Parts: sequence; C-alpha cells; structure tokens
Amino acid sequence: MDKALKTMIDNMPEKTGKSLEAWVKILKQKAFAKHSEGVKFLKTEHGVTHGFANTIVSLSKEENTSSDDLLEIQYKGKEVLFPIYQKLLSYINKLGNDVTVALKKGSVSFIRKRQFVLIKPATKTRIDLGFKLKDKAITERLENSGPFGTMCTHRVKISSSEEIDKELKGWIKEAYDKSV
Repeated sequence: MDKALKTMIDNMPEKTGKSLEAWVKILKQKAFAKHSEGVKFLKTEHGVTHGFANTIVSLSKEENTSSDDLLEIQYKGKEVLFPIYQKLLSYINKLGNDVTVALKKGSVSFIRKRQFVLIKPATKTRIDLGFKLKDKAITERLENSGPFGTMCTHRVKISSSEEIDKELKGWIKEAYDKSV
C-alpha cells in the first residue's frame, strides 16, 4: 500500500472520528449510484473533509477487489491496449525502486513522493498517459491535461506500443525526476 494512503488511513480515526472500517459500514447502509454522491454524503452529513471522503468512498468500492481484478475491469473490451500498459509499466519500473503503483478502478497512478504519471485506458483504441510536468510547454503531442484536471498537467494519447519512443520516455523520466 502507498505510504501516503496508509498514513491517511491511520490518521482517519483522529481526523474524522471513525476508522475506515466504520465509514465503510456507514456507506454500505446507503446505495449511492455515483462516487460523488457518497463523497457529498460524507461531507454534508458527517463533516468529513473532501480528501478523506474521497478516499473512504474509493476504498469502500475497492475493498474486495484485487489488483488483477482492477486491471481486468480497466481493460475489459479494451484488451488491445493491455500490451501498451505493460510496456509503459516495464519502463516506469526501471526508473527506480522508489516507485509506488496505485491501481484504481479506472486508472493506474505511479507515485514517488507524489504522483508523476497516470495511465488510463480512455477509449477502446487509446490510452491517455497523464504527467505532472509543471511549467512544461504544451506541444502538439504533449497536450494540456484534458480530462485529468489537477491530477496531471499534461497528457499524451497513445494508440500503439510504437508510440512509446525516446521522446515519451524522456517525459516520463522528467516527471519522475521532478516528483521528489
């Protein structure tokens, strides 16, 4: 488990008044169709801050889901993209032994002290690779972050493994280096 996430879970009783397990029980009593509904409920009804509410709702959904299951969910119907994910993962893992991989329902984050890259199968034919590259100029290939919002500053759309070239690897390495 990511160190920051573990710290957040450990601090949850002090900061929110309840443990993660207690919050998950409360959420299971309600039937929220959307993630945002659960977050809003915790914030308005229980006074939980946004960061904790978001984490509680996310973890309550992933409670019984393994890493393999999360990847299977992400790439269901998009299996053609999985080799691209594997090639990116292989390169990122070579950057250093201080990289934490955080699998989520719709994406995979790569974290050092903070997230530096995010891989998201965006469509059936494209992966969006998000970067944290503050103050980096936008180019035709290295676009504005788009749907990632504040999670990333830039993104590159990838449709084939051949697009994982020297330039792309350079941006990944730069984001890794800046994430200390």
